[in-house]
Amino acid sequence: MNNPLDYAGKVVIVTGGGRGVGLGITHRFLEFGADVVICGRNKPEALPEAGGRKAAFIAADVRDVEQIEAVVAFTKERYGSVDVLVNNAGGAPEADAATVSPRFSESIIRLNLIAPLNFAQKANAVMQEQETGGVIINIASVSATRPSPGTAAYGAAKAGLLSLTESVAVEWAPKVRVTAIIAGMIRTEQAHLHYGDEEGIAAVGQTVPLERMGEPRDIGDTCLYLASPLASYVSGSSVWVHGGGEKPAFLAAAKNTTKD
Repeated sequence: MNNPLDYAGKVVIVTGGGRGVGLGITHRFLEFGADVVICGRNKPEALPEAGGRKAAFIAADVRDVEQIEAVVAFTKERYGSVDVLVNNAGGAPEADAATVSPRFSESIIRLNLIAPLNFAQKANAVMQEQETGGVIINIASVSATRPSPGTAAYGAAKAGLLSLTESVAVEWAPKVRVTAIIAGMIRTEQAHLHYGDEEGIAAVGQTVPLERMGEPRDIGDTCLYLASPLASYVSGSSVWVHGGGEKPAFLAAAKNTTKD
């Protein structure tokens, strides 16, 4: 039997694929034989390599439609197809919703919702013309499904991304499958900015049922599944990758009350 996770001959675009979660996704597709194109505003010091393969890079700000078109055109011209798009680029610094500027909020929504929509649209146009169609994976966040204090616009944008996933999965079927990953807390090279030192990161990990924070590789592994024939009947749905989620706060509060 053919290996359903063999990506030899497949072409994958990973936005923001040079660092953090995106780098983990890039590495996994490279390891399994794919040709990978990554984009970002700045070129990484070293292009991602894995499995004896190296990713290609094209500079692009995903908030700019013309630059999105350039990435898709570059990929199709160089490799002949666009089989998988992973809309990974995104994020947001903390900001007080009561005082943040409208311009800031608009920029966060543009990066985390409008950009993935535009990129998906341009990739879909290519995929619809391909005999094998294609797969689009949107990287969302648990912030889309629970309160997101300090990053309200980000949470709202990611919630919109989940809705977008469901809608275009209907519009673009059957040629193109569209799915999303609801990512939990992932340890990246910038984890210390959010969770403190190693002790703080370990303490945060203990709040997760699986007793650790996720790794970029965990998201990459889920992308491998969703883009493969193993997920051929999976579309318009979201996969939670969060280690079991966050333990309900009332459990700790109840235990403390009992001790008293």
